[in-house]
Amino acid sequence: MTEVGQASWPVMGLFRCPQACVRQALPPACRAKRGLLAAFFATALTAHAAGTATWEMSGYQEFLKGRFQGVSLTEGRLLLAPKLETLFSSDQPMVWSLAQGPGGVVYAGTGHQGRVIRVDPSGASAVLWTSAQPEIFAVAVDTKGGVYAATSPDGAVYRIANGKAEEYFSPHSKYIWSLAFGADGALYVGTGEQGKIFRVTSQGKGEVYYETGQAHITSLAIDPQGRLLAGTEPNGILYRVTAKDKAFVLYDSALPEIRAISPMPDGTIYAAALGGSLARKGAAASQGAAGTAAPVVTAPTISVTVTAEGAQAGGEIKPPADPSKQQPASAPATPAAPPVAVPLAIEYAGVEKSALYRINPDNTVDTLWTSKEENVYDLLPRDGQLFFATDSGGRVYRLSPDRKLTLVAQTNEGEAIRLLPLPGGGILAATGDMGRIYKLAATNGADGVYESPVHDAGTVARWGRVSWRATMPSGARLSIQTRSGNSLRPDPTWSEWSGPLSDASGSIIPSPNARYIQWKSGFSGGLTPELDTVTVAYLPQNSPPIVKAITITPQWVAPPAARATPPAAAANAISMTVTDTPDANVTQTSAGSPTQPLARAANQVLNITWQAEDPDADRLVYALHFRGDGERDWKLLKSGIRDTTYQLDGDVLADGRYLFRVTASDREVNPPASARESELVGAAVLIDNTPPAITAGAPRRTATGAELEFEASDAASPLRRCEYSLDAGAWIPLEAVDGVIDSHSEKFVLRIPDLPPGEHILVLRAVDSGNNAGLKKLLIR
Repeated sequence: MTEVGQASWPVMGLFRCPQACVRQALPPACRAKRGLLAAFFATALTAHAAGTATWEMSGYQEFLKGRFQGVSLTEGRLLLAPKLETLFSSDQPMVWSLAQGPGGVVYAGTGHQGRVIRVDPSGASAVLWTSAQPEIFAVAVDTKGGVYAATSPDGAVYRIANGKAEEYFSPHSKYIWSLAFGADGALYVGTGEQGKIFRVTSQGKGEVYYETGQAHITSLAIDPQGRLLAGTEPNGILYRVTAKDKAFVLYDSALPEIRAISPMPDGTIYAAALGGSLARKGAAASQGAAGTAAPVVTAPTISVTVTAEGAQAGGEIKPPADPSKQQPASAPATPAAPPVAVPLAIEYAGVEKSALYRINPDNTVDTLWTSKEENVYDLLPRDGQLFFATDSGGRVYRLSPDRKLTLVAQTNEGEAIRLLPLPGGGILAATGDMGRIYKLAATNGADGVYESPVHDAGTVARWGRVSWRATMPSGARLSIQTRSGNSLRPDPTWSEWSGPLSDASGSIIPSPNARYIQWKSGFSGGLTPELDTVTVAYLPQNSPPIVKAITITPQWVAPPAARATPPAAAANAISMTVTDTPDANVTQTSAGSPTQPLARAANQVLNITWQAEDPDADRLVYALHFRGDGERDWKLLKSGIRDTTYQLDGDVLADGRYLFRVTASDREVNPPASARESELVGAAVLIDNTPPAITAGAPRRTATGAELEFEASDAASPLRRCEYSLDAGAWIPLEAVDGVIDSHSEKFVLRIPDLPPGEHILVLRAVDSGNNAGLKKLLIR
């Protein structure tokens, strides 16, 4: 075998692997080096967001996101899958059930037209019978080759012979979900609404074999000892029924529905559980086909209580108690509650969506597989391995005894519902959303294609090279193709698939520059290639930053503390008490004492803040400019700002209107040629630090008071209010002569009634839009 893709493993000479680590299961030393390498480049891409980026797909979970056609996935590697071909395609949306007949013939029960179809090994098909009911959820074949079909809703079990069907048994139940023949030839019928199992020994002769107290019997099987196994819903209980009215609970699942059961010769039992979605889907389908609303099962004697803890363990639904055995109540009985409506499917949040269990012969239980994304619908033990079918693209998986998972095939249908073994190792898979039967061979196909999910580069990108790592046996062929577009999903606007690329160490991507890219790999050859990793390198277009908003708010801050007065100055303050005057005990200050100035309580600063972001998450640096109203040039306040705030002393700008501009740049993390910047100019800001001026004549005394005419004006901003204070009393608002204080200059007339005789101090105050207050002191005598 030859190994390709090694040239893409060492980068810049770092951590060259001395071993041929072409598979995902790397030796510990190589895993450590690879982890350091990944950490190195993660750091580099974070610091230089506009540098070369890579999209790498490797590992099981990453590859699982793509689309498989003739390709399987195992242990994180893509390789050719067993050959998958369509054996039969119906004109109905669902193939609900399959049953093996003599000579390799398969009988299929379908919906939503209720047909039983015979399909021979070559794929030739014929409608065996069409039911009056829309759904056939179960089909069974007896030891003589007789075909039995269960119809729903409100149907019965029919025996079909020579193109005609006759009613074999009617359980008088809403749904019939499952059928199974016992070793003695009796037919067991699993029903829905009241969770009853019927045992039918001949036409029209049947009885209730076991009543589970559940709503639905979703699966039936016979173990090697001839005992009946039954899976139920909505509490996910698996029963072993050994005789009429006698059963043992083998397992109580945390999931609502036991969907499939497969007993083994050694006493082991495999079971598939899910969230009840198939029972709900089947019921909804049958009701929809009948033109009625989806059913709600009324169980008058069933009460369900679900708690957060009980949701994990599954609620408990028990058979109705025998009224004759109930103890009399010690308190007066309350009126009976109305019947509880139990939905056909119960899904609990926070638990797995589906699971596979192994119940060992000693009744211990192992959980083999769980999923939160996929529902498992059927299982099939085969050659020491466990195959199972899910709803995600109609997939068929294989689980090995050491619990290694392989995606064997993907039908690309809505769901794979039933699996049936074929002689020679093949498998049949029945699907829904388009009712088909697929044949999965035991040997690999000659070719296959894997299609990756779409990758979003975040912006238009320049594509570099695509490289891959693979194991290539002699004669195996592997190629990569790419396509790109600017819509999220591939459509006719995307480019065509490129020609095959074959240089695994790095092939130039020929697809046009775009935001989205996708690749697909083609597999062919006598032996299968094994693809481990695909890496796409690209250079995203550097997007410019965005400055969203600029906000400027004034803030008052305390001025710097004044220097303390030297102690010697205290000697200049002399207080004395004069006792030789009529006003005794009057304290006076010496004329030599200085007047104490009252310092300004606070200084105004302007807080300039802005909001900015970069689509590429680049680190930004800012520059702040300003310009006065009517000025031509912008003046730089500061550059190289890394914060989004700046403080400016409010006194450094004279009165007037100013504009502020913030420029954001990503130049620190991008090459000069590709660095981008953007700017935003905020709304005009009025700076007004000068208080209004007040011009007033001398107050005039009137008969009982005083009056005064004065004018207030401000050059920078309109006046907003005017008021006066008499003898240091409360401020009293004044009205302008024209009635509204809203201009740069206003006239006022002040009349003070009932002014007592004597001297009075009158203070006028005018306030402008900048909240500056102008004061004028007058003396009234």
